[in-house]
Amino acid sequence: MLMSSTAWWRIVALTAVAGMAASGAGEVRDRRDISSGAVIYRHGYCDQPYVVVCKNGAWLCVFTTGAGHEGDVRQYIAATRSEDAGHAWSEPVPIEPPGDVEASWAMPLIVPSGRVYVFYVYNGDRVRTLAGKGIRADMLGWYCLRYSDDGGRTWSQRHRIPIRTTACDRSNDWQGQVQILWGIGKPVVFDGTAMFALTKLGRYMLDDGEGWFVRSDNILTESDPERIRWELLPDGEQGVRNAAFGSIQEEHNIVPLGPEDLFCMYRTTMGWPASSYSHDGGRTWTEPQPATYTPGGQTFKHPRACPRIWKTTAGRYLFWFHNNGGKTFDDRNPAWVSGGIERNGDIHWSQPEILLYDADPKTRISYPDLIEQDGRTFITETQKTIARVHEIDPNLLAGLWSQGKAGIVARRGLVAEVTGLDIGRQRLRLPRAIGQAEGPGFTIEVVARFDDLSQGQVILDSRSDDGRGVCVGTTERQTIEVVLSDGKSSTSWDCDTGLLQPRRSSHVVITYDAGPRILVFVVDGTLCDGGSQRQFGWTRGPADICDFAGTSEVSIAPSLRGRLGLVRLYNRPLRTSEAIGNFRASR
Repeated sequence: MLMSSTAWWRIVALTAVAGMAASGAGEVRDRRDISSGAVIYRHGYCDQPYVVVCKNGAWLCVFTTGAGHEGDVRQYIAATRSEDAGHAWSEPVPIEPPGDVEASWAMPLIVPSGRVYVFYVYNGDRVRTLAGKGIRADMLGWYCLRYSDDGGRTWSQRHRIPIRTTACDRSNDWQGQVQILWGIGKPVVFDGTAMFALTKLGRYMLDDGEGWFVRSDNILTESDPERIRWELLPDGEQGVRNAAFGSIQEEHNIVPLGPEDLFCMYRTTMGWPASSYSHDGGRTWTEPQPATYTPGGQTFKHPRACPRIWKTTAGRYLFWFHNNGGKTFDDRNPAWVSGGIERNGDIHWSQPEILLYDADPKTRISYPDLIEQDGRTFITETQKTIARVHEIDPNLLAGLWSQGKAGIVARRGLVAEVTGLDIGRQRLRLPRAIGQAEGPGFTIEVVARFDDLSQGQVILDSRSDDGRGVCVGTTERQTIEVVLSDGKSSTSWDCDTGLLQPRRSSHVVITYDAGPRILVFVVDGTLCDGGSQRQFGWTRGPADICDFAGTSEVSIAPSLRGRLGLVRLYNRPLRTSEAIGNFRASR
């Protein structure tokens, strides 16, 4: 190996990759794979599995279900219990039994006495037609509640919640005689009150949506449901929406920031979610804006799917989204999560991590809930027929909330590290070729300074004579591209445009995560999201290309016009937070 006098190198032994493969014991399931979760319930239709933890530690999950498809007239809400943190679940108990009236979108609230309320939509007027034609009716009718004083085993009679008629209702297809509305998520408690969000529609079906909030100042202490006080916010006739964002503005959900401060997130078909703040307990709201990671910063990308937010018991925040700029109901796999911290009244969000995925790209994972118990964190989700629960790796969450502070180089899985002022035109011999079929993936990290960004410069090449292997180089888009090949077919992806500049050092981390088959770049501490040019900042490798291990001898910068200051190779995919930690350590 040829080395400059200023460079040094070392090869470190392969390390075990926790959570992916156990030596001699076969493969261990990736906990992010939704099929590895514990099944809550499986039915023809099963949606919105939301959980409260009872006073005795048992979990109570309520959900919308039915033997038919979503929106079927037999759709109903049910409850099930778990005594062992989600591993096993009781036979579901109907809250509203299946029959000839749709009951949907149950949201639970547990109050200090231990009573559990469930709020839901009930087609009490049995509206089934519009202009003489049969219609889906699970978003029509009344908002109702039932409650349980025995942990969900039995439920009270139905009580109707008054929902003030507003301009949105009066302009709908029934001129306000019927309301079109639904809610997602769970109520939040703040300043001695409880509040839940709902979406009203001004036109059937799923058009002219706007956000509203039902608040009670005595439900936490009042035992008589007929004496509970209800208020619909914001004040006036207009809900939370921005006319510039089009018709689809729905699935509003909220978290409290302070005694009277609230933050709302909701979905659109603009390729991003919208957000709004209230500083007076929900009476007024700021005009919604595209949701950003930081005030005035990078916009989140998200299709027409549930953008769920939570406040944790430690006072931090989590945001579930899908990290792509789609505008339809599709592309809900994988699910990503970002961690938030409140600063001066605004939430500052981290760069995201993959939280859950399914091997089938067409699977749509959505409508999650967060459960915290005894220092452990769990997420529920559904893909519309199976509701599951998953325990989340605490290291993943801790990394999200420490991204702005940590500057430590990741060492687990590091197989090669080369640093120096000029480390080009070298050949590294690794203990094992990167891209092995049975591995969890790999990471390539470089710090590069280009004299120019012309196409065809090779930064790293592990390809064998038959073309199998990994190659990293520059493209005609003035980006860095990685190509993975099994010798017969290949897949490639490059970083977002405009991130690299000639004669300026760039820190680039390329990660291939073999679980979800995701290939992604982190450039100078920011995960590529496709920007304004692409729906995705990441790509999913094809299932038929799983072994792209070339030679174990890697050529470093054989045709780079510029300098490399750092090369690290890992036999596992770094998390986003780890890639950012490496970037911060290099500054």
